Amino acid sequence: MGKIALATLAAAAILASASTSAQDASATYSVKLLTPETALKAAQAALKKCRDDGYQVAVAVVDRMGVMQVMLRDRFAGPHTPSTARGKAWTAVSFRTNSGDLAEITQAGKPQSGVRNRPGVVAIGGGLMIESAGSLVGAIGVSGAPGGEADEACATAGIAAIKDSLEF
Repeated sequence: MGKIALATLAAAAILASASTSAQDASATYSVKLLTPETALKAAQAALKKCRDDGYQVAVAVVDRMGVMQVMLRDRFAGPHTPSTARGKAWTAVSFRTNSGDLAEITQAGKPQSGVRNRPGVVAIGGGLMIESAGSLVGAIGVSGAPGGEADEACATAGIAAIKDSLEF
């Protein structure tokens, strides 16, 4: 048998194997999602932490696809805070990176700086991923406290309030 014939047989075997593997794979898969009640509990805990610290904020919780589940805005939070909180949460889930971390790696002159120019990206601290058993289930974003670190502290309190529920 010639080299070309052997190469053709080898390629056919590889394709057949790949085809069989693809056929054996399931056409669907399961994902974990936050319940609305869990998302609300996280948002309420984040809002409470910020209130206790003297801040009027907005808190957004999005699902793993970045779709809003909960929005809470305290009565004196600025008019920009709901969209900023949602943007921080969306950014965290979309890039699978907390928004404060993304803020650092997308500074001007860094290789990923262009990410900041994408529509909807809010690369400011205060957006945190929500994970359960290693799976991303959503994100929480807070806006209105004086700085990303304070927003992030409130978001952290929101996640802490649902931590036991996430261990499913």
